Amino acid sequence: MTERVPERSIKLTDPRSLRAYAHPLRMRLIGLLRRDGPMTATQAAARLDDNVPNCSFHLRQLAKYGFAERVPGVDGRERPWRATRQDTSWDDDSDDPAMKAATDQLNSVLLGLYMQYAQDYLAIRGDEPVEWRAAAGFGDALLHVTATELRELTDEVDTLLARYDERVADPARRPPGSRPVQIIQMAVPRGPVTADGQRAKADP
Repeated sequence: MTERVPERSIKLTDPRSLRAYAHPLRMRLIGLLRRDGPMTATQAAARLDDNVPNCSFHLRQLAKYGFAERVPGVDGRERPWRATRQDTSWDDDSDDPAMKAATDQLNSVLLGLYMQYAQDYLAIRGDEPVEWRAAAGFGDALLHVTATELRELTDEVDTLLARYDERVADPARRPPGSRPVQIIQMAVPRGPVTADGQRAKADP
């Protein structure tokens, strides 16, 4: 049977779905399904060092909001789950108080996960091959840009990363020696904009 390739993205457009997604375990579960393909709640619990009832509950919640679904046509006592989309997106430009609160909650959970991923890598970095230690790591740049320029820049980065999309769903396209790498993007304005349009002084 040919494996179904998930559609690219699911977009969250209301506070309820944003809050439903804003849970660390749910994000880790959907990330696991997207990265490693269909699996049962038992398999997911073992991979995430959690318990099966907890994972089962949150997988059902993900299914309720359209992030995951049972794999059809699979026999067995516990049918595997799969992701319905390859990534999740949402806009962060609403002036509605409920939407702003929901996106703030989601972004906060997401930032916590990103920090955990970085800490997990640092814990094992000393055991990494030298070529991977040299290629991976952290960095930042301070830019002076308008909001429009920043949006254009992030769109360009997204286009660059999209060159590797096919490798997520099709292992045959992954070159020898490749491995999963989490690219984390953060664009963080530093200080308020002053009346004359100049960036106010910010701490380093």
